[in-house]
Amino acid sequence: MKHLIIFAHPNGQGSFNHSVLEAVVRSSQELNVETQVRDLYQLDFDPVISWAELQGANQGITPAEIREEHRLIREADLITLVYPLWWMGFPAILKGYLDRVLSHGFAYKTEDGQSVGLLQGKKMQQFITLGSNVEKYQQLGIDKSLRDCLVDGLFNFCGITDIQHRFFGDIHIIDDKARQQMLEDVAQITSQNLTALLSAKEISNSKENP
Repeated sequence: MKHLIIFAHPNGQGSFNHSVLEAVVRSSQELNVETQVRDLYQLDFDPVISWAELQGANQGITPAEIREEHRLIREADLITLVYPLWWMGFPAILKGYLDRVLSHGFAYKTEDGQSVGLLQGKKMQQFITLGSNVEKYQQLGIDKSLRDCLVDGLFNFCGITDIQHRFFGDIHIIDDKARQQMLEDVAQITSQNLTALLSAKEISNSKENP
């Protein structure tokens, strides 16, 4: 069982996002799941895709650093994204990561004139922090728009359909008790998802080796 966590926040130590990351990692390790964290800012990941790289992907030519990300995603049973919502989208470094990593021939292919996702069978969870109020976003329908674009729309295209996401709002004005409850929710969701995957693997293994 492998758990890949992709973290995107420039304050890698003092942010609430980092506390979310720690809660995810802790829950994963408590279940003895092999856990890999990709802190994009710490990695100094280059988010800019060049024309040469974009063209190369269509020819099966992939830079070495992107091949490594492909390997980690390919091997992962659960993929977790932790990031703040900025201007109704991903932080630029995460958007660039996805631009470069979810490449043609790896995340999707074209078959009979149709795009086919290649990352089936994976589970994903996203923990997204907001400076704004979640209830207000829900009233305006913004939460649905974000889900359709950032969550389901993007990753369903790549074949990932088992996705959970959670918005955590007002993070700059809530008190420590509210933040702690959010972290407990993160830990519980992560434990539940990993436990379900572990149980499914046990059932699958028992059928293969009766």
